[in-house]
Amino acid sequence: MAVPKKKMSRSRTRQRKAKWTVSRAHTIRCPQCNAPKLSHRVCPECGTYKGREVLPS
Repeated sequence: MAVPKKKMSRSRTRQRKAKWTVSRAHTIRCPQCNAPKLSHRVCPECGTYKGREVLPS
């Protein structure tokens, strides 16, 4: 089993953990109803995906 040779300092550990940020979800406008929706997902308002109805509205 691999064991580190040196102890990692607090500042180095915290610098690494500071990069773990959450980015905002990328939203686009639905071409059918212009409601905001996540890309590559079914529109929650009108229930369409790629121009066809997937969910009953």
